[in-house]
Amino acid sequence: MSINWNKVFYRTSNGYWFAITGVATVTAALAPVHDRFSSTTVALALLLVVVFAATGWGSRPALVAAIFGVLCFNFFFLPPLYTFTIAAPQNWMALAAFLITAVTVGQLSARAKRRAEEAEAGRKEIERLYHEYRIASEQAKQAEVFRQSEQLKSALLDAVTHDLRTPLTSIKASVTTLLAEAQAEENPDDPVTLDQEGRIELLEVINEETDRLNRFVENMVELAKLEAGELQLRRRWGSVAEIVALATERASELTANHSIAVSLEQELPSVRVDANLLAEVLYSLIDNAAKYSPAGSLIKISARRAKDEMILFSVEDQGRGISQEAREKVFDKFFRVTADGTHQPKGLGMGLSIARGIVEAHGGRVWIEDGAQGGGTRVQLLIPIGDEDPAEGANDDE
Repeated sequence: MSINWNKVFYRTSNGYWFAITGVATVTAALAPVHDRFSSTTVALALLLVVVFAATGWGSRPALVAAIFGVLCFNFFFLPPLYTFTIAAPQNWMALAAFLITAVTVGQLSARAKRRAEEAEAGRKEIERLYHEYRIASEQAKQAEVFRQSEQLKSALLDAVTHDLRTPLTSIKASVTTLLAEAQAEENPDDPVTLDQEGRIELLEVINEETDRLNRFVENMVELAKLEAGELQLRRRWGSVAEIVALATERASELTANHSIAVSLEQELPSVRVDANLLAEVLYSLIDNAAKYSPAGSLIKISARRAKDEMILFSVEDQGRGISQEAREKVFDKFFRVTADGTHQPKGLGMGLSIARGIVEAHGGRVWIEDGAQGGGTRVQLLIPIGDEDPAEGANDDE
């Protein structure tokens, strides 16, 4: 950083000029009427010049003002007047006290000025750094938004090629077969024939794949609502057993090749929740348990009362489990894991992200633990029982 020496010299010269002229002005004003004022009053007036010189220009002009003030104080105000001779011993003490006080006050004032300047410089430096931080943060945020946008594009492309195309292909194939079979009735030479069982099977395929597409769209809508903070909870008092039954019934086809064990604590209280959304959370957890555990294994679903007026739900499987590193990531959007805990690029991986958003909207939390005896995966979620606070249920009837 370059220093403008001309500016420094000019500023310092002004300080010396103020010190001399200030002391001379006070002396000229008080000397003709010195008999009306005590030496203490004169000393305080001269000290003001020292203070102003120190705060305005620093310690050196203040020192000049102090020395010049001592000389003027001695010459014009201490007897014998108009001479530097000091007759009375107490005047020596007064002069020494004035000099010490003037120098001390000047140094302290100058130091306070330096501290103020340093503080101001520090404030400006902090503002500069904060401005740079905001720029860097904004750039990083834009880079993160771009990265997530690219990730979303990739995930949606994968969804189109897998989560959407697969059911559409099944629906298209079933409808084409049914149409061909219907046309064969008009054209006996067409070999396409289906019995009643075959027709029902194709219609079931269409029904199941349509439901799959519908769930996919519902998940996208729920995820969009969570991202926008527009998820509306329709809280009602309901039974924990009914919520668990709703989830297990919906997941019955997914768990056809598994054993289901439901364990509910006796005399569980009613809960004030959005039963449909909470059942959706349990359904997602059961769905994951069925996907990532071997056929024929046991899936345990339980609920019990916890402390602080909470209900603890648990869904546990007998799969290979989830690594410690992936346990928090599985709740991120677009993240999925395979049985060995590595990243799975296929699919959107929205279920657990939506589940966490619903649980947190209820004021609860969800986490992952090891299953019984260290094997498998246990997903636990805490949900408040609820109360009659109208503020909490402002959106109940919307």
